[in-house]
Amino acid sequence: MEFTASQIASFINGKIIGDANSLITGVSPVESGEIGHLSFIAQERFAHYLDTSKCSVLIVSEALITKEHYNSTIISVKDAYLSFQILMNLYQEMQGKKEGIEDGSSIHDTAVIGEKVYIGAFTYVSQKAKIGDGTQVYPQVYIGKGVKIGKNCKIDSGARIYDYCIIGDNCIIHSNTVIGGDGFGFQPTAEGFQKIPQLGNVIIEDNVEIGSNCSIDRATIGSTTIGKGTKIDNLIQIAHNVKIGANNVIAAQAGIAGSTTIGDWNQIGGQVGIVGHIKIGNQVKIQAQSGVNSSVNDKETVYGSPSISYNDYLRSYVHFRNLPEIVKRINNLENNSKDNTNE
Repeated sequence: MEFTASQIASFINGKIIGDANSLITGVSPVESGEIGHLSFIAQERFAHYLDTSKCSVLIVSEALITKEHYNSTIISVKDAYLSFQILMNLYQEMQGKKEGIEDGSSIHDTAVIGEKVYIGAFTYVSQKAKIGDGTQVYPQVYIGKGVKIGKNCKIDSGARIYDYCIIGDNCIIHSNTVIGGDGFGFQPTAEGFQKIPQLGNVIIEDNVEIGSNCSIDRATIGSTTIGKGTKIDNLIQIAHNVKIGANNVIAAQAGIAGSTTIGDWNQIGGQVGIVGHIKIGNQVKIQAQSGVNSSVNDKETVYGSPSISYNDYLRSYVHFRNLPEIVKRINNLENNSKDNTNE
């Protein structure tokens, strides 16, 4: 597909500096730009590419523009990153969506399939499952008995959605993620650990995105829930009966143990571990690799393992880095005290 700089500017309400007829046939990172390509500059640390990039057109945050002429055609906008996102979404919409049921898929007679749905080859849809209008289910997906999937969802290849789980509208589930596997529930006995049946389900609300290779366990009884608008990165474990609120972001390799409740608008960093049966409030920030073993109040920022207040951690870490020198000074003080006593 080809666009002129003028056409692109019209999509994002941008102001052109340079040749409005510059032709774009592709996109590339600004540091490895090519003639005929589009890129963007949104941060001061990349501003030097304004003079060196080979891209024909650059979308640039207006605060970074300091001259009236550049080698590239400039589209000036308030927020270049946001504007580039808008363009990518428009481009994705232009690609269209697949429809129809491919050969090799298996759909139970009692399943209900909406309009303009795509079901890829070797996908299995179990009895009494429901798939909403416009949803795309890619090849080799398993959809269990009684599963409900809303409208305009995307389920990527290899995902597994177990019995009676519920997926809202406009959700994305990436490849090889398992929704509704058994929770890790075992009762110790004299003969060993006895498995506790996991009879609940998972409920995923609207506009949730779940990365690849995640596991979200079904509840023992009741539901494990993921609130609307929450975004979950790759390689994340969410245990049985966890309750996650709305608009959270959780980075890769985090793990949340059973029956923990997490509020709204939280940011959870990569490799964070959260123990079970605690409560995380709203607008909490948990720094990467933190181990959270107690409840956290609203708007706190925590760090460390076990996690403490972020500012307390930074102050303590300064002393930790200087610990050998501190020990040496203490030893010198003790030795001087002994010498003074002997005198």
